[in-house]
Parts: sequence; structure tokens; C-alpha cells
Amino acid sequence: MDNPPPPVLLRHMEFDCDILIVGGGLNGPALALALASAGQTVTLVDALPVKTRKNAAFDGRSYALALTSTRLFSALGVWDTIEDQAQPMLDIKVSDGRAGEGPSPFFMHFDHAEIEEGPMGYMVEDRHLRPALLDAVKKVKAIRQINGDEVIAQEVDTTGVTATLASGKTLRARLLVGCDGRGSSTATRAGITRTGWGYDQTALVCALAHELPHNGVAHQFFMPPGPLAILPLTGNRSSIVWSETTQNAREINSLSEADYLDVLRPRFGSFLGEISLAGARFTYPLSLSLANDLIASRVALVGDAAHGMHPIAGQGLNAGLRDVAALADVIADASRRGEDVGSAPVLGRYQQWRRFDNTALAVATDSFNKLFSNDNPLLRGLRDFGMGVVGRMPALRRGFIREAAGLTGDLPRLMKGENL
Repeated sequence: MDNPPPPVLLRHMEFDCDILIVGGGLNGPALALALASAGQTVTLVDALPVKTRKNAAFDGRSYALALTSTRLFSALGVWDTIEDQAQPMLDIKVSDGRAGEGPSPFFMHFDHAEIEEGPMGYMVEDRHLRPALLDAVKKVKAIRQINGDEVIAQEVDTTGVTATLASGKTLRARLLVGCDGRGSSTATRAGITRTGWGYDQTALVCALAHELPHNGVAHQFFMPPGPLAILPLTGNRSSIVWSETTQNAREINSLSEADYLDVLRPRFGSFLGEISLAGARFTYPLSLSLANDLIASRVALVGDAAHGMHPIAGQGLNAGLRDVAALADVIADASRRGEDVGSAPVLGRYQQWRRFDNTALAVATDSFNKLFSNDNPLLRGLRDFGMGVVGRMPALRRGFIREAAGLTGDLPRLMKGENL
């Protein structure tokens, strides 16, 4: 009778799951659902407790979901539960100017009626999207959730990766995916370095109630300190992402609610009537942070762990969801072919698919911010001329609309609304 294999080899053959995901924000649960739909067993580790993630208090955070992102959520069975709370974005108006002076006469207007697919996207509040994702994850038997614990070490060998949690537990998988944000510990432990810089800008974020209806129009108003995005929510409410220099933002955020609104009004304008706060205020510093690689041995990065960019185009979450859809697509096909889903050739396909797009988007947002966040008369004339030209060229305008809707490039199946 043959002797049993040594214990170390036996351990290498045993897996707690196919794929271990670190990070329970939005991309982590979305990826878990996508991979489970492709027949993979998944463990999702989140440092925060479920109650913290599912706190329903409205804190003003909202997301501009491109049309293709809503298709992904529809394919994952999530969109039906939040569609009633989602506000369609029908138009986008982009203008340049100074606080208190109103916008320049040169502007860009993107109307969803110029494309056949429908609204360019939807605004969804965090208090609706996050619980819907977590509830969907809870219903899937192939997904195991570990909350209130974190990965503190990871060890890779030829057949898999072993992660050690702060609680002392160990988990073994074929692939480890970092969805743990810009300061990704998963990336650091894998030896993946980053390139980036700060903008000396801080985003002030809140929700406003206003007298007049927004009619589903999103506004992007470029001012010398940084852009102000006014994004429509359900009812007579809008979400704002207001970029200021870090010093200005610190001073503004320390003001009372009444004084805060007094500073905002000249920038916001009166086109929606009287405004008031409709939730908490918060801030976050703005920077560019790109992982120099999206993969390492048996490790892949998704979302902010792979790329953190300026919110100037509202594409950060959408880029992360494209990562989710692309990685799930690659793994689904590899699994059908009988390949090792954590192997270098499989992960190489994911990196090849997403690296150029992510870098190009980061460079574009960086360039737009530098072009518009200044009061240089020469640059002001150049950008006003450019917006005027785009506004008068239907083909170019439709190209921008399709880009905003996420309809350009090589779309993964989930972003076409198709199953894996």
C-alpha cells in the first residue's frame, strides 16, 4: 500500500475556497457575487462589522453609476432592489467660471437623447447600494463572509496562497484579490509599488435639498481652486462634490451649517432656488495613486487598490466595477477550460485587459484637473474654445456621451448585461 503524501503536500491540495477577497467596500461584494455566478467559491474578508457597513443613516455619499455599471448590477441581481431609489442622469452640463460670476458662455451640453441606450447613468445613494450588495451576498451559499477581522499576512506557493487573519485563523485559496483601497495592504505584502501624487485639493461632499427640480441634469462647474459637481438625486435633492484647496477646504468644513452654505451659494448659483443641507458633511483629500502592476504571484488588485484618481469625471467606482467585470470574465473562461484560476497566464489576461484603460483614465482626469483648476487667462481661453467646439460637433459630442455611459472599449459580458 502506498504511503500517504507528506502533510505539507496535503495542505497544498486543500483549499478553503477558490478565491479570497480582501475588502468589503463596494467592489469586494460585487466581485464576490460575480465570481460566485461563475461557479467559484469565495471568501470575503472585511475588517469592518456588518452593522457598520449597513448603517442606513444618510451621510450624503452617492455614486454616479454609468449605464454599463447598472447593467452589471442587473446581471448580478442587485439592480431591481435599488432601481426605485436611483435617479437617472439625463443631461450633463459642463461649464467654466469663477465663484459669484456665473459660468462662461462657452459650455458643453450632453443630452442622453443623442444615444439609443437611454440615460447615461444613475445616481445612487450609498445607504441604498451598500446594503443591497451585502444582502445579495448573504443569500449566496458559495460566498462565505468574515467580518470584523483582517488579513495581516499572506504567503504564496506554487499551488495557492495562504492568508493569516488578525484572529489567528488561516485561509487558503487559489487566488487572493485585493479590494482594500488605495493603501492596499494586499498590494504592499505582494511587493507591488505605486506611482502617484497629491493635488493639494480636498473634496467637500454633502447632499443638498433645493426648491426647484433638477430635471435629471448633472452639472460640472470648473473654478480655479477645483471643480464643483452638482449631481441629481431623487426628489428635489442633489449630491455635491466640491473641490477646494486643502487649506480652504479645512476652513470651510469647520464652519457652521449656515456659514458653510453662505460660502457655497456663490459657487452653486441660484438656478435651483434656495438650498439647505440634507445630510452630514465630510471631506477627503484628492490624489492620484496607481499600482505599477495589477497582479503579482496569485494576487490581483481591483478598484482603488489598483487605481485611485481624481473624482473630476465621477468614474472612480465605474472603473473599479470594470475591473470586477473583467476579472470575473477572465476567471469564468479559465475555469471552463480547466485552467488554474490563480495562475500567471490567467492573471496576465486580466492585467492586459485593464491596465491601459485604467492608466488612460487616470491620466485624463489628472490632465483635466490641471487644465481647469487654475485661473491662467491663456488656459481659460483655450478650454473655453475647446468646450465651444465640442458643443457644436454632434459626432464628437456623442463620443463623449458614450464615454460617460461606459459604452466604449472592450466591454466585459457583465457590463453588457450578459451572464458569465
